[in-house]
Amino acid sequence: MSIADYNGVWVFAEQRAGELQKVSLELLGEGRKIADKLGVKLTALLLGKDIKGLADTLGRHGADEVLVAESSLLEHYTTDGYTKIICDLANERKPGIVLIGATFIGRDLGPRVAARLSTGLTADCTVLDVDVEKADLLATRPAFGGNLMATIVCPDHRPQMATVRPGVFERLPDEERNFTVEEVEIEIAESDIRTKILEIIKESKEIVDISEAHFIVSGGRGVGSQENFAILEELAEVLGGTVAGSRAAVENGWIDREYQVGQTGKTVRPTIYIACGISGAIQHVAGMQESDMIIAINKDPEAPIMKAADYAIVGDLLKIVPEMTSQIKTIKNN
Repeated sequence: MSIADYNGVWVFAEQRAGELQKVSLELLGEGRKIADKLGVKLTALLLGKDIKGLADTLGRHGADEVLVAESSLLEHYTTDGYTKIICDLANERKPGIVLIGATFIGRDLGPRVAARLSTGLTADCTVLDVDVEKADLLATRPAFGGNLMATIVCPDHRPQMATVRPGVFERLPDEERNFTVEEVEIEIAESDIRTKILEIIKESKEIVDISEAHFIVSGGRGVGSQENFAILEELAEVLGGTVAGSRAAVENGWIDREYQVGQTGKTVRPTIYIACGISGAIQHVAGMQESDMIIAINKDPEAPIMKAADYAIVGDLLKIVPEMTSQIKTIKNN
């Protein structure tokens, strides 16, 4: 089979318990750009049980067509079940590009699908583009601990595959668009799935999704202690935002890992990102550099974060942050 026989951009539309994951809509936004450059169709691939109602949302966010694969055996994600269906459809319809969110499901699914289709996979991409002449996907990701950015191409195999973290790309506006929905026929049996889900227990603690926040007050090693994070929380509360932290803050146990920003954490793009006591290693900056405005507070005027910031404040964050909180309260009360 020739590479020329493969065309189209597919996005795996991840859903959990009937709720679409936001990375699916973000990938449709970026996939729309790539599909338009290549002049091909953008397809959303939706798997699950009783999930056809989600197809309209996918179409309104950019998909030309939505392929819906429903089965009681797909109600909960399993590596075997989802891999079989996606590979069967890919072998039949031959997409040129397949994009998957780098969630815990996507990081499990992507490599398995790529291996079974005998193709390559570029993981944790931060930039996607395409060589229109060759129809090659240009997938860029941090390499060597984030010290450089590598653009990876898969010229000899199809489909070309990439996983992308949530929060990296912007979704298209929800609006009326022309799209089709197709319920595809699939073949799957219990014997195809080697693992059996006996029970699902959801974690009870409340976690705020920092990738959705408009205002983030983030702390690093310079905050000094878990107790000092209370000062950051006060500022975040006044702003109507949330706190976050660098890898150092997480490793010191000052903040939950779900709130880590950076290459090994989450990618965020808030309206305002306030970095407190964060040095600004490239691994951290990679996770917040798309913020609309970056404010850095640090004692060291030469810290790398100061160069990445729109506004750099040199001084003691334990004095500056409470003063910011106080002044914002005054402005809001007036």
